[in-house]
Amino acid sequence: MLQTKTFFPKEGDFQVRWHLVDAEGQILGRLASRIATILRGKHHPSFTPHFDGGFRVAVVNAEKVRLTGKKEEQKTYFRHSGYPGGETLTSYKEQMEKKPEEIIRSAVRGMLPKNRLGSKLIRGLKVYAGPDHPHQAQNPEVLEF
Repeated sequence: MLQTKTFFPKEGDFQVRWHLVDAEGQILGRLASRIATILRGKHHPSFTPHFDGGFRVAVVNAEKVRLTGKKEEQKTYFRHSGYPGGETLTSYKEQMEKKPEEIIRSAVRGMLPKNRLGSKLIRGLKVYAGPDHPHQAQNPEVLEF
C-alpha cells in the first residue's frame, strides 16, 4: 500500500524573502488585502496557516494611495488611551498629513489574524511615505499589482 506523506514545514525551513510594493495610485483596500496575503504566505505553495512563512513587504509612496467614493471626507481612525474619555478620532486627511504610513499599516493589520501570529506578521510590514527605503541590501522582489 502506497502511503503519501504530507509536507509539514518547520520554522527553520524558510529563508526570509522581501517584496517591494509601490502604492502610488493604488486603491487602499485592494492594496492592503494583497499585502496581507503575501505576509501570510498564502501565495506560496508551502503555506502553513499557523506560523510565519518568512515573507516581508516594504511599501513605498504611501502618501500617494487612493480611496474610492467619499471616504476621503468620511473615513476616521479611532484610538483610545485606556483612560475614561480617552478616545481620539482622526480624519483621513489629518492622518494623511501627520502619518501616511499608518493608513496602510492599519488597513493591513485589520486583514491579518487577531492573535499572536498576526502581531508577528505585522512586524514584517515596513511602510515608507516617499519613494526611498533602506531595504536594498535584502534584494526585494518588485511586485506589480
